[in-house]
Amino acid sequence: SDPMIIEYHSPAPLISRLYPDRLIINVTNACAMFCRHCLRRKDIEFTDVLLDACCMHLAKRPHQFDVLVTPNFYGDLVSDLCAGLVGGLGVAPGANIGEHIAVFEPTHGSAPKYAGMNKVNPIATMLSGVLMLRHLGETDAADRMEKAIAAVIAEGTSVTYDMKADRDDLSAVTTSEVADAIIEKLRQ
Repeated sequence: SDPMIIEYHSPAPLISRLYPDRLIINVTNACAMFCRHCLRRKDIEFTDVLLDACCMHLAKRPHQFDVLVTPNFYGDLVSDLCAGLVGGLGVAPGANIGEHIAVFEPTHGSAPKYAGMNKVNPIATMLSGVLMLRHLGETDAADRMEKAIAAVIAEGTSVTYDMKADRDDLSAVTTSEVADAIIEKLRQ
């Protein structure tokens, strides 16, 4: 099989100056330790790249990446870029998988400031559920859910304001209406 590509650039000097907080430095050190481990393995291709170049490569040739290893701040910037490439934060699922525990949530959280307003795109949460189903080995359920979500997005009628070309488009629907449209696709 093809080697895995890992991109990493250590911002330790910058972070040490801007944020002398021990936790952030430890995050940087953890990234460095992971990358040193990868360098010892013959089956992993490792490349060190600056953040700006990484973002350009992600925009032009995202398929060249399998895994990105970054400290938290850089990861936040890169994940926003990647979310934009696939439609925005409203469709960007997230998974944090450890040895004994896994957490699945939208890449940038659940937007609690919009709780009860029935206007936030629920697709990132649903796709996070798809990732969880796959993690649990429930591939049939994950596939059904993913296909239903993809069908609703492809139709373009039952989507929230963030997925419209014009964010003020009056045809945008509510959170509940997106969920209802996906449930309807699951019933077909």
